[in-house]
Amino acid sequence: MTASTVTEAVTTRGTTRRPRSGPPRTPGWIARRGLLYATLVVLLLVFVFPLLWALSGSFKRRGDIFSTPPTLVPSPATGENYVNLLTTQPFWAWFGISVGTAVIATVVSVFVCAMAGYGFAKFRFRGKRVLFAVMFSSLSVPFAVILVPLFILVVKSGLANPWFSLIVPWVAPAFGIFMMQQFITQSIPDEIIEAARIDGNSEFGTFRRVVLPLLRPSLGALAVWSFLQSYNSFLWPLVLVSNSDQYTLPLGLNAIFASENRSYDLVLAGAVLASVPTILVFLLLRKQLLDGLTAGAVKG
Repeated sequence: MTASTVTEAVTTRGTTRRPRSGPPRTPGWIARRGLLYATLVVLLLVFVFPLLWALSGSFKRRGDIFSTPPTLVPSPATGENYVNLLTTQPFWAWFGISVGTAVIATVVSVFVCAMAGYGFAKFRFRGKRVLFAVMFSSLSVPFAVILVPLFILVVKSGLANPWFSLIVPWVAPAFGIFMMQQFITQSIPDEIIEAARIDGNSEFGTFRRVVLPLLRPSLGALAVWSFLQSYNSFLWPLVLVSNSDQYTLPLGLNAIFASENRSYDLVLAGAVLASVPTILVFLLLRKQLLDGLTAGAVKG
């Protein structure tokens, strides 16, 4: 075989395209794929349209919000709703309380749930199954059932300060503990933990240096869930807080809506501003959220 023949063979092999993998594009396959895309587009519109309507209404005058026929594009567009909201209502106080308590609750919840999940997943102790069963069964109990007992407990303990009591229900959620326990059981081998112990790490040192870094995807998913639960909470702050200056954002917007004027324009403007932290949290933790939700879905 000559050098030119070898070169031609290598070139031919390098330029040969492999057949495209996947099912053949038959008319039935194309129809199913088109139906799938059409369904996804419809679902996208169902979820996105209310957000677009709120954004549009926040730039409309109050009389234009209920105009007939309805219009999505405000004409004329105005920013008076935001100005009136920020000047006539203690919006920034509500915003600070909501974001502050949600951030604190999220940090504490993620750390506590990770430690509890680690204990249930990697330690053996008497009563472990019973304790885990009781914890897991609490997921079936609606929050309204424990609302009054929890309120009495907080008040009797002298811990009714809003900055503390607002985070109490979200410190150790059963869902977060269960999520961490499942992820640690499936994704962290016992050999890694034993190796860390042999190297002289304490139990807390092993948890901090070995377990926590491996939990990053699930921690991100849990952080997003915990933040949304605390930030959007309405029933617990409604029972606990009586001073309007200490309202959270859901309570504040509800107070504006329940007023005599029914200020829909201010409510829509407040709803748009209130959605900013949740969007930022999702954008910052989207990679960890997606990795955490898909962890264990693909093996090998």
